[in-house]
Amino acid sequence: MVGTHVEGGEDPKFIARRLVISAAEDIGMANPNALLLANQCFEAIKMVGWPEGRIILSQTTIYLATSPKSNASYLAIKKAQELVRQTGNLPVPLHLRNAPTKLMKELGYGKEYKYSHDYPENFVEQDFMPDEIKNARLYLPQNNAQENKIAERLKKWWKRKYNH
Repeated sequence: MVGTHVEGGEDPKFIARRLVISAAEDIGMANPNALLLANQCFEAIKMVGWPEGRIILSQTTIYLATSPKSNASYLAIKKAQELVRQTGNLPVPLHLRNAPTKLMKELGYGKEYKYSHDYPENFVEQDFMPDEIKNARLYLPQNNAQENKIAERLKKWWKRKYNH
């Protein structure tokens, strides 16, 4: 269709999809709003079309290009996948399992579960990972304003995991 491609011949939706990937992979937690904006860019390109879509692509590209960067989320999912490959399918800890039947309750499902909202600041330290990997640190915040706040929160909440 004439007039639906940028000057270089690329489909604007392809460019918008690449912006969504960049927002998640390259910017990540340094600016979580980048993913929201990139996703809305993709939706807007589909809705508005070309040539007006060029303005949306321009604004989003500039926003992403000038945003702080972090690939910590990307690295975390890679670590998680590798951990699963190494350890296999480990069982969910008993205290996190739902106990809809009497037998499951008798087996200890849900026993000693701590509901975070019943604790100060809506947080309570408890293990969510199987015992074999409970000390694994998959997400390591990088040095930027947003992730520095996250790092402080993790150190406050998960003292034994994030204070070394």
